Amino acid sequence: MPPLTPARTKYRKTHKGRMRGNAKGGSTISFGDYAVQALGRGYFTGNQIEAARVAITRHMKRKGKLWIRVFPHKPITKKPLETRMGKGKGPVDHYVAVVKPGAILFELAGVPLGVAKEAMRLADTKIPFKTRFITREHE
Repeated sequence: MPPLTPARTKYRKTHKGRMRGNAKGGSTISFGDYAVQALGRGYFTGNQIEAARVAITRHMKRKGKLWIRVFPHKPITKKPLETRMGKGKGPVDHYVAVVKPGAILFELAGVPLGVAKEAMRLADTKIPFKTRFITREHE
């Protein structure tokens, strides 16, 4: 299965942009009882999101429900190896989700606290920045 990519985009390539500031929205638990919240900032690639999702669902043994609250909309371009400088921007290599501190990445419901905590711990090893486990009461 290919990594997560947008079905269609308005523009093929985007500017790099900046990642300063905290998450503007999506920083509270909306669907489940437990969640993983980003404490750091960075790019979360489609492959990393998929790896974390697989780790969570495997541990839960396909019980409960999982919500993925991030999606890789931002295209990252890369020039071929051993290419001279210039000649324009390279082709799109992969897509990433821009994650800022406070953003909820995954939500879970329908499993006991211990199972959810362990599933999220396994997912945390696949995430490229610091995160924390939160519950609905914790908000």
